[in-house]
Amino acid sequence: MKQDSNIPKVRESIDTIDNSILELLKKRIGLAKEIGRLKSEDNRSKWDPLREREIYERLITSNEGDFPDESLRSIFHEIITTCRLSQKKAVVAYLGPEATFSHLAGVKYFGHSTDYKPLETIDEVFAEVEKGRVQYGIVPVENSIEGAVFSTLDSFMKYKIKICGEMQLAISHNLVCKSGNIEDIQTVASHNQPLAQCRDWLRKHLPNTPTLPVFSTGLAAKMAADNPNIGAIASSLAISTYDLQVVVKGIEDYEGNTTRFLIIGKESPGISGRDRTSLLIGLMDRPGALNEILSVLSEEGINLAKIESRPIKGKQWKYLFFLDMIGHIEDEQIKRGCARLKQECSYFEWLGSYPQDENSLEYSPANP
Repeated sequence: MKQDSNIPKVRESIDTIDNSILELLKKRIGLAKEIGRLKSEDNRSKWDPLREREIYERLITSNEGDFPDESLRSIFHEIITTCRLSQKKAVVAYLGPEATFSHLAGVKYFGHSTDYKPLETIDEVFAEVEKGRVQYGIVPVENSIEGAVFSTLDSFMKYKIKICGEMQLAISHNLVCKSGNIEDIQTVASHNQPLAQCRDWLRKHLPNTPTLPVFSTGLAAKMAADNPNIGAIASSLAISTYDLQVVVKGIEDYEGNTTRFLIIGKESPGISGRDRTSLLIGLMDRPGALNEILSVLSEEGINLAKIESRPIKGKQWKYLFFLDMIGHIEDEQIKRGCARLKQECSYFEWLGSYPQDENSLEYSPANP
């Protein structure tokens, strides 16, 4: 009884701390709005990725492990994003409907205070950003198992936008349906990529059940909510959004399934110190043209993180190449390399320089 009598006092202390946190949050968002006003007067970008990275690193260092680092970063990510968006409310387009992996990636990147706009195709996401009807879009660009998302790469060839950021989302696929009973499932619906990523599991556990490719996992979840005989492979967000029951969790065939998403907008942010630069280039029509490009990067000491070719629509056997390099366009070696590439390429477009996701293989706090 004596121990229980101390609980109200401890709770009172917690309430006092919560009230102090609330007051400080109110002051912080007020100061963030003031910074937004001052930046508007100077016509400066609202987003300073270097400043944000410094905040995270300072807080984690000061924390000294007392509060779980991952949770601390998640909490302050929501605070920082909310304060930044208070300077100018953002609308983010994604491949809908609600509860797709693109939606989930958007929430993890921008936080819950952002307005989200679901669209039917990746092409539409690019179009909305280019026309200025939304500030940002979030699109999948590659999966660690299935490779590049070609509809995203092709859209970069069609629309004039810039890459503003990236994030990597660990993908766990859930088989869901209305009842939660696998016996009720007569068809399994999902996007092509999740169906491919769960191919072996489906073959083993539902060998006689047909699959139905649809344009998003969110649509598959919605179909499952409307039809008790349809199962969906969908995200964890879809379960609560569409009031579905989990049949089996984690049915992906391989561990470490991760999708990389790109944030697209009108302009790229400034240097953060740990950046990636993306280019779209065309090669001269001569032998050894690709080797010349690679030699430029090697001579400048530039780390090439990705290269992918895509055919140019309407031009038979002609290709453009997507290049990801480690570094920012403002870095001297990247600047020199790009200047040389412009001379060697038949087509050159800078798609953007942006902060790397902290889970990227190239990202290392010890190697800025």
